[in-house]
Amino acid sequence: MNGRRGRFITIEGGEGAGKSTQVGLLMASFAKAGIAARATREPGGSVNAEAIRRLLLEGEGDRWDAAGEALLLYAARRDHVRNVIEPCLAQGEWVICDRFADSTLVYQGYGRGLPLDALRALHRFALGDFAPDLTLILDLPVEEGLRRAANRAGDPDRFERLDIAFHQRLRHGFQTTAAAEPDRCVVIAALEQADAVHKAILSAIETRLGVRVPE
Repeated sequence: MNGRRGRFITIEGGEGAGKSTQVGLLMASFAKAGIAARATREPGGSVNAEAIRRLLLEGEGDRWDAAGEALLLYAARRDHVRNVIEPCLAQGEWVICDRFADSTLVYQGYGRGLPLDALRALHRFALGDFAPDLTLILDLPVEEGLRRAANRAGDPDRFERLDIAFHQRLRHGFQTTAAAEPDRCVVIAALEQADAVHKAILSAIETRLGVRVPE
């Protein structure tokens, strides 16, 4: 423990944007730089939250309505923050999370039609003013993201199976979120090769957080 609080970075984007790949590359760069870091994901990341993840992602697309999804997500997120993210940050570890609160705002708000103000109020109720230090939004055309997602191993989850109009709304939602919070969010062009996207992420971390991380 170094007495300095860790930094919390979230990686966001639509289906097939390459979030998991970039989390892995970033963790490798942090290890080379000697930065203690933990990778995690949402929904999930803690024992209880992983149980909720299975409820959310399995089954038919209409298994839950949008309000039910949001409530389940915030039950999982509160447990994740209290039992994993906050303890790691307090010990000086950086935390890199594949999705966080912006995904709920975008998927259940822009995508599924819940009022954005209600989702923001739910966040305040569950987590107060807790927010990432930096959010990296991986952006690419919807058709390419869905093509990449279809080529992944395993069956598509219930969100991947929703129609293209839903995924267009997601992209718009992420872009709108980034424009509304430019001090926290950086949009990264994700149509490039993974190494080029990784370099852009490292540049954003240096510019926004003042920490240079070698490749």
